[in-house]
Amino acid sequence: MQAVSGQYDVMRRSEPIAELLADDGTPQATRERLELARQARQFAVDELSLPDGKSYRRYADLGRPYAVWNVVASDEFSTEPRRWCYPVAGCVSYRGYFDEGRARSAAARLSARGDDVTVGGVATYSTLGRFPDPLFNTMLGWNESRLVGTIFHELAHERLYVPGDSGFNEAFASVVEAEGVRRWFTARGQTAALDAYRASTAREAGFAALLRDVRDRLSVLYASGVSAADMRSEKQREFGRLKYDYTRLKASWDGYSGYDAWFARTLNNAHLAAVATYHDCVPGLRRELAAAGSLPAFFERAEALAKFSVAERRVAVCVVE
Repeated sequence: MQAVSGQYDVMRRSEPIAELLADDGTPQATRERLELARQARQFAVDELSLPDGKSYRRYADLGRPYAVWNVVASDEFSTEPRRWCYPVAGCVSYRGYFDEGRARSAAARLSARGDDVTVGGVATYSTLGRFPDPLFNTMLGWNESRLVGTIFHELAHERLYVPGDSGFNEAFASVVEAEGVRRWFTARGQTAALDAYRASTAREAGFAALLRDVRDRLSVLYASGVSAADMRSEKQREFGRLKYDYTRLKASWDGYSGYDAWFARTLNNAHLAAVATYHDCVPGLRRELAAAGSLPAFFERAEALAKFSVAERRVAVCVVE
């Protein structure tokens, strides 16, 4: 019910972007971001072969910093996220709430039973084309690569979505996003912006590798059969090692500190699971894109993979070599 009422509120607040661009009362800063989004959407259709549906034709000011809040949980001694199943999305590795208080209450209940839990605000989401997804006020403050990349990412979900496989879905959309941003800046001759984007994605890959390494070590620990007390002690030692490894990696980033807040928390399995959903299958799908040679051919290969079982897809594209 909270999802139904939340989605209804989003639709009620949505206004056509074309009308806002034509309205002299629209603030100039808002107008510029809406125009950028309009151009990015058209680029997605014309250059990336993404759906020309109803999404990103409207704008919704929600009056809050996030569109939804996602709850991710895992067992105390597991790096795998818990999963919840829904009619449209299938089984996913999070629960989404339109109200932060409801999300934190749900997280508290999971934590009380012994789960590792995290709650994170999410600026936008996709209804997979079931509803006309709008551009949100939560997105307007982003830099150009993040704004246009998110539009490409969410439209990619409308192009292909496999119910019950969050890892594959997010990796597919992320690969399309990265290729789309590369083409966007190249087409516009924005060499400096493309270089900055490449540096950002390299940092993100390094961050993901750190988390993958600690997840691998924790998986070995959790399967070792040692006592719960020893496992808890070793678990905390591994998270301490992760933070140390981050300081070493950060030293190579010329002063960039964008991940500091992520590491400043008391970390647990759920934090690792929340990030893993977006990264584990990315390298394999990047190889698929390179082998395909074009986005339409890549879409065909991804659609063929979508017919595999989850286990078969993981072996095909999600196992790190």
